[in-house]
Amino acid sequence: MPPAGHHPPPPRLSVVIGAGGTGGHIYPGLALADALRRAVPAAEISFVGTTRGLETRLIPRAGYRLHTVDMIPFDPSLGARRYLLPSALVRSAGQCRTVLREQRAQVAVGMGGYPSAPVILGARWSGLPSLIHESNAVPGRANRFAARLTPHVAVAFDRSRAGLAGGEHARVVGMPIAAALAGLDRAARRPEARRALGVPDGARLVVFNGGSLGAARLTEAATELARRWRHRTDVHLLIKTGPDALEEARFRLAGSEVARVVPYLDHMDQVYAAADLVVCRAGSATVAELASTGVPAVLVPYPHAPGDHQTHNARVLTDAGAGLLLPDAETTAGRLAELVEPLLADPARLAAMESAADPGPHAYAADLLAAEVLRLAGHPLPTPHPLERTP
Repeated sequence: MPPAGHHPPPPRLSVVIGAGGTGGHIYPGLALADALRRAVPAAEISFVGTTRGLETRLIPRAGYRLHTVDMIPFDPSLGARRYLLPSALVRSAGQCRTVLREQRAQVAVGMGGYPSAPVILGARWSGLPSLIHESNAVPGRANRFAARLTPHVAVAFDRSRAGLAGGEHARVVGMPIAAALAGLDRAARRPEARRALGVPDGARLVVFNGGSLGAARLTEAATELARRWRHRTDVHLLIKTGPDALEEARFRLAGSEVARVVPYLDHMDQVYAAADLVVCRAGSATVAELASTGVPAVLVPYPHAPGDHQTHNARVLTDAGAGLLLPDAETTAGRLAELVEPLLADPARLAAMESAADPGPHAYAADLLAAEVLRLAGHPLPTPHPLERTP
């Protein structure tokens, strides 16, 4: 009989998460991993990705182990290489099965994107429970495939259900976002954030965010707009270019006092706290962050997204009155000026857009998704704990 006061060690928890390619899949995966660690500090969390995506930088930097496999994208634009997809899927699923065994995983999670599909197939072959999370309003190819391999499906937006096998049983948990964004108090953080970003006193801050890799269309329009506004002191532009366009943008804006260009935006809580308006792509993570933080936005959907899912994502905000939709083909400096100048001159309209944003369950989506993972692992939920909340 154990001595009085003795507490048995908590049961172990090992989870493998498939997430890669772009930040839209990786950041939600990291938010889930962090939520699992909050619930079970000793949890063993590792990721599966490939060597060609942002996961090679973002996941190790966040302190998690990354296993790489030989998967290729579910992308018709690959041409003849698309015929290699079945063999690549089988090979990488076998690699995932080895990872799951070595990690003694209890649950596998697919966050969407092509690296996650072999994780779910590997779990199916291993007899392990698995869960997928679909982040876009229109499901991607990888998750449409993976949804046929597991009965456990979670979605960020209710409108995603229709595109998934068994979607009528999917649980709407929202989009997992970083804890720093989930609890962001923009008003309280605004003075400090503006100082940190070098925003001049009295200037409106417009942030251009082309997604994890940048967007040439947004960068070109933003730099031209900055040149047009070069003598203004009432506006400041922060332009995220991605690494490939950074030097050209810096050359075009050499000596500019109205704009600053950066390759990445690593502290989005600071950016959203300081921003008056964001001009951005409409990736699902970005849309969820804007909905949660209430930052007014002009959304420019990527026109080649599968199923035009970025336009459907954007409508989550525009239908509510929290954003404006601008087609990619119309995104020029002149058209942006027509949209942005009236907004910046109308604080009441900006405030109305902020109020129209619906946070939904995004602020605690990571905890809700973590609760699903713990239940599949047969791991007790900490009590009391925010994981017990439901939308």
